[in-house]
Amino acid sequence: MAGCASMGGASDDPTAALKGAEVYTHSVENGDTVEEYRVGGQLRAVKVTPSRGPVYYLVDNDGDGRLDSSKGEGTVSPVYYKLFSW
Repeated sequence: MAGCASMGGASDDPTAALKGAEVYTHSVENGDTVEEYRVGGQLRAVKVTPSRGPVYYLVDNDGDGRLDSSKGEGTVSPVYYKLFSW
C-alpha cells in the first residue's frame, strides 16, 4: 500500500487534463451522480459518484469518442479509483 500512497498527483483525476470540456451532470435512479465530459462533442470521460463507495472514472484513452473496452467484450475497462487525497 505504501507504493500506492506515494503515487499521488495530477493523474488522480483524469478529467483535470480535459481543457475546455463541457460537463453534463445527471442523477441515476440508485442515487449515483454521473458527469459526462465532452470535448468538441466527443465523450472523453465519465465520472461516477456513487451514493455509496468511492468515485470512479471511465476514460476514452484513444480519442475515438467511445469509452475504451478490453478485448471487445463490451465491458468498459479500466475503471480509475482515487485512492488517496491530501
